[in-house]
Amino acid sequence: MARTWLATPDEAETVAALLVAFRDHFGKDWPSDNAMLATVERLMEDPQTEYLLAAPGDGEPAAGVCQLRYRLSVWTAAPDCWLEDLYVRPQARRSGLGAALVEAAIERARARGCRRIELDTNETNAPALALYHRLGFSERSKGDAGRDLFLGRRIEP
Repeated sequence: MARTWLATPDEAETVAALLVAFRDHFGKDWPSDNAMLATVERLMEDPQTEYLLAAPGDGEPAAGVCQLRYRLSVWTAAPDCWLEDLYVRPQARRSGLGAALVEAAIERARARGCRRIELDTNETNAPALALYHRLGFSERSKGDAGRDLFLGRRIEP
């Protein structure tokens, strides 16, 4: 049975290694491994950021990670939670780790008083969309007619 827990600063290397694997999954080579670790360590000092880890069972190493960010929303008069990253190593997929991480993220957000949890994923990522839909996420989280869209823009230095 999947086990999830809140990562502690002494697990920064584990978190960073999983995020490096996520980066590699996308065929990227930046940020570097060292930059990833330094950023994870810095984010772990921020009380508005948390990392969750998951393992397939007791005594097994972490094979999944989830990054959560919290911010106060004027629209809910409460914190919102942003599920920024979710990654499960390929050999641990289809074992319930992704669902366990998302469910733990929802519980962490609830415990922090959040009224909403949001995320983004690529529309072609059918397994992720199926998981998120199964756990109650929708393209209409704000309750309005029409789909919510996540938009972004790169800012070059």
